[in-house]
Amino acid sequence: MDVWNQLLAGFATAATPINLMWAFIGCVVGTAVGVLPGIGPAVAVAMLLPITVKVEATASMIFFAGIYYGAMYGGSTTSILLNTPGETGTMVTAMEGNKMAKSGRAGAALATSAIGSFVAGSIATVLVTLFAPLVAEFAVQLGPPEYFCLMLLAFTTVSAVLGKSTLRGMAALFTGLAIGLIGLDQISGQPRYTMGVPELLDGIEIVLVAVGLFAVGETLYNVLYEGRVDATQNRMSSVHMTKLEWKRSWPAWLRGTAIGFPFGTIPAGGTEIPTFLSYGVERKLSKYPEEFGREGAIEGVAGPEAANNAAVTATLVPLLTLGIPTSTTAAILLGAFQNYGIQPGPQLFTSSAALVWALIASLYIGNVMLLVLNLPMVGLWVKLLKIPRAHLYAGILIFATVGVYGMRQSAFDLVLLYAVGLLGLLMRRFDFPAAPVIVGMILGPLAEAQLRNAMSIGEGSWTVFLQRPMSVFLLLVVIAVLVMPRAVRWWSSRRPPVQAG
Repeated sequence: MDVWNQLLAGFATAATPINLMWAFIGCVVGTAVGVLPGIGPAVAVAMLLPITVKVEATASMIFFAGIYYGAMYGGSTTSILLNTPGETGTMVTAMEGNKMAKSGRAGAALATSAIGSFVAGSIATVLVTLFAPLVAEFAVQLGPPEYFCLMLLAFTTVSAVLGKSTLRGMAALFTGLAIGLIGLDQISGQPRYTMGVPELLDGIEIVLVAVGLFAVGETLYNVLYEGRVDATQNRMSSVHMTKLEWKRSWPAWLRGTAIGFPFGTIPAGGTEIPTFLSYGVERKLSKYPEEFGREGAIEGVAGPEAANNAAVTATLVPLLTLGIPTSTTAAILLGAFQNYGIQPGPQLFTSSAALVWALIASLYIGNVMLLVLNLPMVGLWVKLLKIPRAHLYAGILIFATVGVYGMRQSAFDLVLLYAVGLLGLLMRRFDFPAAPVIVGMILGPLAEAQLRNAMSIGEGSWTVFLQRPMSVFLLLVVIAVLVMPRAVRWWSSRRPPVQAG
């Protein structure tokens, strides 16, 4: 019952007027971010990271969490009405949702999307409440060798999965690790890679790199390379579902949740895989297969939307208990925690229990807020698409510049911001994932400290990593992550093509 007592204490914190206000603002900003194509939650959270200097830790984490899952709700609106996915996770929603809108059933599609997101988000939050403390209890028993291997696993999985090419992912990771080395050595206090620049003695701010790579880099890329997208809006019908549509939707919501939650807890490529998987399952199981791809099947909206939101909520389990981000936005949230001097991991549930349980409680509150926001205010969100792109991107650049300058009032930080922004532009242009840079930069110094501690335990011998069952298991998983995809591709290329009979 201790979990429920802590959750009740979390509700008491999350339900204070100031935290409710931040949760509401986060949900509104997140929904708006989801509606606007090209501006994902990662960009929004990165752009708003400088508020961590002024806002109390619990309030800002509740705010960022609201943006994160609010964006998933908002992305479905434009997918259904305009066939323009605001988020990669809502690409599948557009396939059936837009067909439903064109056949005059936009209201039912939006309703099953919003209610499905609410159901999946609520179930996933209950699972986070139940399982996160158990994972944390287990993780407390790990020593430096296991932690180093765990961080090695985080490096390889994030690098191998969050991009189309493992080599590019690894290149991005090593860029982040190199940036993380700049500054004073943790043990000897000697300057490293500062090139005689005094401003670099304290290292490079994680917030600055996140804002540069995501907000500035993405904005420059959109201005230079993205063409204008003209979309036609389908007419709105009343936002309600018939009895048959309810009957067809609820099993899809539950199946989508069951598929999405496990994918959120592992570094398996974000929300794209579970949403496509859910769509495939619904298409196989549907009693109305003829509706798919024609007038639009409601299961094809309900299942993927539930999978999308369950996966997003589940990313909090590895983030809070192990300090491992399994998505781009989670990597930036990890930076936000560190800005407060808080290191997510097994000790978080004891050292910052009030913050963790308030954050989990805010997920329950935020889900209700988003349901209330999304059903009656769809028309307002769609009007956001009329903002001229030039004004939108100019606003993002101004906001990013003012935010970074406000942290230390340093002109050097601004030069660094736009240098990192240009790096972000090049990475986006040549398809290098940005998330491994942040992961390398945050976890690199921690991995270095754990490696030094492990080597001290082993008296300078590398065999310390082979003397503990858990570290050996983690090393085998690391090797599997790197070798298995190549082995599968090699095996597939060797198999003879099937001859048509």
